[in-house]
Amino acid sequence: MDDSSSGIPTPDGLMVKPREEEETDFYFFGYGHDYTEALRDFYRLTGPVPLLPRFALGNWWSRFYPYQQKEYLALMDRFKAEGIPFTVSVIDMDWHRVWDVDPRFGSGWTGYSWNKKLFPDHQSFLSDLHDRGLKVTLNVHPRDGIRAFEDDYPVMARAMGVDPATEAPLDFDLTNPVFVTNYFALHHRMEAEGVDFWWLDWQQGSVARQKGLDPLWLLNHLHYRDSGRDGRWPLTFSRYAGPGSHRYPIGFSGDTVISWDSLKFQPYFTATASNIGYGWWSHDIGGHMLGVRDDELEARWYQFGAFSPINRLHSSASPFAGKEPWNFPAGIRQSMVESLRLRHRLLPYLYSMNYRSHEEGRPLVEPVYWDYPDNGEAYENQDEYLFGDQLIVSPIVTHTDPHSLMASADVWLPRGLWFDFFTGRPYRAACDPSGSPVPGGAPGRSFTAHRPLEGMPVFAPAGGLIPLQDLHEGEDCNDLANPTALTLLAFPGADGSFTLREDAGRLGEQGEPLGQTKTVIREEWEGHRGDGSPVIVIGPAQACDGFDEGGAPLPSRRSWTIRMPGLARPDWLQEGVTVRVTEDAGNAEKEKEMTVPASYRADKLQLTLALPELAVGARIEVILPGAVHLADNPLRPDFREILARAQMPYTAKDKAWEAINREGAGVITTLRTIDGLPDSLVAALEEVILRTTC
Repeated sequence: MDDSSSGIPTPDGLMVKPREEEETDFYFFGYGHDYTEALRDFYRLTGPVPLLPRFALGNWWSRFYPYQQKEYLALMDRFKAEGIPFTVSVIDMDWHRVWDVDPRFGSGWTGYSWNKKLFPDHQSFLSDLHDRGLKVTLNVHPRDGIRAFEDDYPVMARAMGVDPATEAPLDFDLTNPVFVTNYFALHHRMEAEGVDFWWLDWQQGSVARQKGLDPLWLLNHLHYRDSGRDGRWPLTFSRYAGPGSHRYPIGFSGDTVISWDSLKFQPYFTATASNIGYGWWSHDIGGHMLGVRDDELEARWYQFGAFSPINRLHSSASPFAGKEPWNFPAGIRQSMVESLRLRHRLLPYLYSMNYRSHEEGRPLVEPVYWDYPDNGEAYENQDEYLFGDQLIVSPIVTHTDPHSLMASADVWLPRGLWFDFFTGRPYRAACDPSGSPVPGGAPGRSFTAHRPLEGMPVFAPAGGLIPLQDLHEGEDCNDLANPTALTLLAFPGADGSFTLREDAGRLGEQGEPLGQTKTVIREEWEGHRGDGSPVIVIGPAQACDGFDEGGAPLPSRRSWTIRMPGLARPDWLQEGVTVRVTEDAGNAEKEKEMTVPASYRADKLQLTLALPELAVGARIEVILPGAVHLADNPLRPDFREILARAQMPYTAKDKAWEAINREGAGVITTLRTIDGLPDSLVAALEEVILRTTC
């Protein structure tokens, strides 16, 4: 890495100055295939990834469109009524005067004065958004500075020693401390009115008055530092300015053309950018401009958005480009809504991975080869990535096949047992004839995954634990508080652990989150009684540094629903499940047992246990009453579903179904001989057959 042209920080750390002498300043990172250690040392050199506020990980609504105040609020209310949660409102540049600026001042591209025609009472508007549980960011293009038509011009001009009567422009110059001071004073006034953070949409290149200085880098540096003043949680939304930009999240990846090629590029781009330590990317989910309308593309893009670092929907001002789900046909609409709801449900997982990124230097989205660097297959699927430490994702980035009505994605799974995140279907990657994983055996499995519109290839390993929050309705739809009700997806087949991270949502004097807590969750697949009965242990919420100062950030009690996909229906289902609860009662522990009901969904191969509200400080031990077994591969119901959906001759369907009933898993060769059976359908059926066949 060549750092020869970078400036030297001033003593206060706010600015940089040119180097007095030219010199060569190279850093060489030689770690072979130990990519994670290389990145950790990169962070040691350049600084850690900051912790994001919780709201940043929810759904963002953004559109380059001249909304009117009442219209925008009505839209947010419609989302609530539809049960579609959002946490951030992005107001693009039409919030300020754009088209009515006197030409003698130049264009209205840069602006800091509210458009009163669209927003007659902007302070009320910002307050109303906050009342709806939304944080607000405004888009700005700061390059043209502050000009005489701006509301703040007279005050700022006098502060800079300029007579307002001259109407002389106050040029944008971040190397001028007087300008910087007054520039931020303007922003502080607007923040006091309710602006939470800024979208710094810099598009003017790298020319600055100081030699070697990239104005975008300095803009990000100064804004991020300023955004964290007075106990505020620092956050900016800007473009990437080179190595070290991870210190100033979040990153805007630029205007996106609406096309399958754009969607296909984004997973690869996001995972690969982690190689330079930059993980918190915000893409134009759904595409911003140009292109063609393609309803399926939008649904697949929303699916990727749910499993991307930041999920910000965006579109242009075209009356035909709105991303509201109700603008699309029923099936597409439902898929979009489910993706947005899932993103909000994932907040406990995402926020825990946020801490992992900050403390361990592991971005949310990583290339698969980071964890499997010596396996060549881990490098082959550019669309596939790790999503935190529990999931592998391979988004659909191609059209649906017209015969199977399914789209496909290439997948590589590392050695072991995996489960489809949505359906609980098991996938084995290297096993012996009995179906047991082989230590040191085959390195994994490559295959093509076929999914209908409502599906997406997302896989959790045996022992994987994913906490989800339950959704609220009505006025609490956008709720960001630490949840009172959680669902735990506990994937069977191996031991596993997960640490749930939560805090009070506020920062202390040193910038540390107050009220930090850890809740350690464990799955003991073989149990601890020697009878093969699995046990799920939810530990007590443990306070970290700052808990007392920040106050208790958690509800005093919360309920848990435990879902275990990928299991056969247990014989003991009607007996219920024993739950042992241990609470701290002063100088002693208080223990009690209860029996909770169990239910089973055959279509998801899923066992569900519903626990009542229990103290967050209690240790909860869920003890299954007997052995449980992994579900067999559900060949016939899955074959039937695929054939029923297929667009093909009925005679070919009938022959295929007869062969499946006659030959079972050995039907592959016969399927290839049936006239009228499309290759795409045969491929989808083969995936089902080979899921658990090594």
